[in-house]
Amino acid sequence: MIINLLRFSFKEGVTEAEKRRALAAISRTAAVDSVSFSVIGQDLGDPTEGYTHSYCVGIPDLAALDRYLSEPVHREGDFVFAPVVAKLTRVALSDDTDPALSEKLMAIHARKMAADPEWANLLRAVPGMRING
Repeated sequence: MIINLLRFSFKEGVTEAEKRRALAAISRTAAVDSVSFSVIGQDLGDPTEGYTHSYCVGIPDLAALDRYLSEPVHREGDFVFAPVVAKLTRVALSDDTDPALSEKLMAIHARKMAADPEWANLLRAVPGMRING
């Protein structure tokens, strides 16, 4: 299982309606067939870190991750979500013991970034988002 966890906060001045729209967009992404489970809601970490919300998805394997990143609803959701995000940190973890798993994950991500420069630039513009590839 591959876990993708995003901790984020919205930009100052983003309306409650815009927040609801962004959360609905990422909820649609979390509902795709390649996701085994998801949790989207308030961030319960240290408030001084500045995160207000979290997005967590469980993805069964690398093939499912490739499908998840290629879903049109994922791309569409990112174009609604990313522009209203002030701060975002991504954490990935897995119960897979393959020592090359991180490299394999990044290779899938790099292929997606190379195939869709507009999406790549959108993600690179999100404060705190670290993108390799």
